[in-house]
Amino acid sequence: MSTRELVVLGTASQVPTRHRNQNGYLLRWDGEGILFDPGEGTQRQMLRAGVAATDITRICVTHFHGDHSLGLPGVIQRLSLDKVPHPVHAHFPASGAHYFARMRHATAFYEQADLREHPIAEDGPIAGGKLTLEARRLSHPVEAFGYRLTEPDGRTMLPEKLREHGIAGPDVGRLQREGRLGTTKLEDVSEARPGQRFAFVMDTRLCDAVYALSENADTLVIESTFLAEDTSLAKDFGHLTAQQAARVAAESGVRQLVLTHFSQRYPDPARFLEEAKAEFDGELVVAQDLERVQVPKRRSFPTG
Repeated sequence: MSTRELVVLGTASQVPTRHRNQNGYLLRWDGEGILFDPGEGTQRQMLRAGVAATDITRICVTHFHGDHSLGLPGVIQRLSLDKVPHPVHAHFPASGAHYFARMRHATAFYEQADLREHPIAEDGPIAGGKLTLEARRLSHPVEAFGYRLTEPDGRTMLPEKLREHGIAGPDVGRLQREGRLGTTKLEDVSEARPGQRFAFVMDTRLCDAVYALSENADTLVIESTFLAEDTSLAKDFGHLTAQQAARVAAESGVRQLVLTHFSQRYPDPARFLEEAKAEFDGELVVAQDLERVQVPKRRSFPTG
C-alpha cells in the first residue's frame, strides 16, 4: 500500500526553541523520500521520528540560510555511514553551490554514498518520471526556490461499468493500455482521476511564484513566520504572515494547508491557527515537531 505523508522534523525559524527544532521535513511519497530543508539537528529529529537515512531518495534545499541547511553535513555523512544503497539526488540553488560543497565536505569521513548534485539555476522541471518535480524562484534576500511535486492524471476503473460491458481479467489491462477494446472505450468504464499535487514554499515575500506553486495543491506546506500585526517586518525580511499564507491557500484552491517556520517571538501557536482560519476554510494544520500529516486522498474530477 502506498504511503503519502509529511513527517515534520522541525518547525522553528532562525533558531530552535525548547519545543521546536530548526526546519526539516520528510515527504514520504510511495517509494520516494524527499527531505526538505534539513536545519541543524535534523539527524537527531530523524531518529526521534523513526526516519532512517535509507528512507531518503532526494534532498531539496530552498536556500542557504542556516536554519534550512545546517543539518546537511550530518545527514550527508549518515548516508555513507548507513551505506544507503540507492542514489540520493540533491537539489539546491546553483548560486549556493559553494555552500553545498563546504557542507558536503565539512569534516573528514569515508564517503561512499552515491550523492548526485543538481544545482537549480532557473524555473521549471528538475526531475521527471512517474512524478514531476519543479522549482520556482521565490522572493527572499538570498536566492531561494520553492518546490512542487505533481502526479500525472489517471483513470479509476469502475467495476460495475466493466461488468456491464463484459470486460474482466486480462482484458481490463489491455483496455487500459490500448484505450479501446472492441466498441468499448476506456472512458466508458472509468472516470478521470486527477494526480495529486504537493507544494513546499519556504522563506519568501508574496510573489507570483508562491501562487504558481500552490495552485490546486492537495497539500501546501508554507512558511508563516509572522502574524499579521508584523506584516511590515515580514515584507522587510522576506517572509509571509499566517494571514497571507492562508489567503494564498484559499485563492489557489489548496485542500490541506500546513503552516510552519514560526518565529520565536510568538509563544502561543494558537494565534497562527486563529489568524489562518479567518481566511481559509479547508483542512488546516499548525505543524508541530515530530507530527505526521497525511496527504489527503485523491479528489475526483467533477462529473456532469
